[in-house]
Amino acid sequence: MAQFIVRQLEDDVKARLKRRADRHGRSMEEEVRHILRDVVKQENKRAPSLGSRIAARFKKVGLTADLPELHGQPVRSAEFGK
Repeated sequence: MAQFIVRQLEDDVKARLKRRADRHGRSMEEEVRHILRDVVKQENKRAPSLGSRIAARFKKVGLTADLPELHGQPVRSAEFGK
């Protein structure tokens, strides 16, 4: 297994890592491994599209209609009723 040393880590970051590790019942070293594993896993996940994020945000307030896809359509100014 690989090892590395993190130099010049701010004291407040170290203290927050220690508190976080305590909350999770892990050593500080294991907490850092856990954080690094999670970050690397998330890099491989595809971020949801904007439309999916909007639909998810409004799902709890009653958005039931599908939002139309606008891929490939020209950009145009918003039109507001007069």
